[in-house]
Amino acid sequence: MSMPQVPPPPPLVTPLAAAPTELPIRQIPGSYGWPLVGPMSDRLDYFWFQKPESFFRKRMEKYKSTVFRTNVPPSFPFFVNVNPNVITLLDCKSFSHLFDMDLVEKKDVLVGDFVPSVAFTGNMRVSVYQDTSEPQHSKVKSYIMDILKRGSGKWALEVVSNLDIMLDSIEATLSKSSSASYLFLLQQFLFTFLCKALAGADPSRDPKIAESGYAMLNRWLALQLLPTVSIGFLQPLEEIFLHSFAYPFFLVSGDYNNLYNFIKQQGKETINRGETGFGLSEEEAIHNLLFVLGFNSFGGFTIFLPSLIEAIANGSISLQEKLRKEAREKGGSTLTFDSVKEMELIQSIVYETLRMNPPVPLQYGRARKDFQLTSYDARFDVKKGELLCGFQKLVMRDPQVFEEPETFKPDRFTGEKGAQLLNYLYWSNGPQTGSPSVSNKQCAGKDVVTLTAALIVAHLFRRYDVIKGDATSITALKKA
Repeated sequence: MSMPQVPPPPPLVTPLAAAPTELPIRQIPGSYGWPLVGPMSDRLDYFWFQKPESFFRKRMEKYKSTVFRTNVPPSFPFFVNVNPNVITLLDCKSFSHLFDMDLVEKKDVLVGDFVPSVAFTGNMRVSVYQDTSEPQHSKVKSYIMDILKRGSGKWALEVVSNLDIMLDSIEATLSKSSSASYLFLLQQFLFTFLCKALAGADPSRDPKIAESGYAMLNRWLALQLLPTVSIGFLQPLEEIFLHSFAYPFFLVSGDYNNLYNFIKQQGKETINRGETGFGLSEEEAIHNLLFVLGFNSFGGFTIFLPSLIEAIANGSISLQEKLRKEAREKGGSTLTFDSVKEMELIQSIVYETLRMNPPVPLQYGRARKDFQLTSYDARFDVKKGELLCGFQKLVMRDPQVFEEPETFKPDRFTGEKGAQLLNYLYWSNGPQTGSPSVSNKQCAGKDVVTLTAALIVAHLFRRYDVIKGDATSITALKKA
């Protein structure tokens, strides 16, 4: 099923190009349905009968528009304070309004109108739930950007050294079996290097954390997100038990307290910077650091990296030859963030993976005021307080921007044309060409994420000639 055909966009110069005033004003199509009945029907379609991608595609085709009204979970019966009504945005032009802080606010809209209990974050609203207009947002985002900047020197070293531990384990398994599952090994790798690079905390100093820290984060993440995601469980059991109510914090309070105390004891230098440099209390520094480490970094990489590994391990022999050649001929003898910037194809395959499978599927923003939203073919009146929702997997397949949008093209983002397309790569709550700042909500670690992923790909092809596998398992590794 294809996206509706609409007039071509203006030249690819800026993702926030001004809208032509001659575009017709159109009423936003779609309906929220009857109270309770409409949200429940949409919820069942979203999770059960259609699944998210088909849910949005079918409505886009029905309304002949990439902008329409619908409901998104969670909803009835036990989410009585959650309004599922959204205005859906499914093209690059309309979606870009979500980054304009003059038009939208980001207060408590990380996962829509639903907000997990603040008990999950130490009874405080961490920065990700704060709007740019809130004073605390500026303090915390400055703190996180400072951590990333200070840690950049050791980040690459931690990635490579801990990645080698993971790869050694995979090789050991493959020596005795035809396949090696790597998901838990990947999470252990992520947890260890992120703790060291972000918090300056070494998990090996705490045996309980070293063994189970990644599992503690998994459980903490899962209970916050279960009402909003599908896990492929047997229906209708998933609907009854996973999507009907919010889970209480006490189920993972022990896990979170263990992680909190670990960061408090082992990450003292990083925490002190939050207190002395940015005016945060110890508790504010730790809870925000834990959220960035666990939700943004660990959670995001856990979703993203298997897709990247599958793209490589399922790639053609000729693609792997090109990646191997670039990884070995460019960047010098030691891999760093600066050296992988020389590897255009490796960076492109990272970007293309983010385009096809963005780790955060939905982005939200609430109208700060009445304004006119524009798509390619029309203008729409949006009222103050209405919730806007963009499904990134379809936005990033906008045929008006990306040629053959449903096809994975490893070299899509190479050359001058590829560089222009980065204006429309929106996975980080902003364009890839944008700069995170205290005045926007773009991911503070946007560039660190893409460079880390490129570093991993480069290291894999310096260590191996051939890699075979998928998003869960490695089936063959031919050492260099």
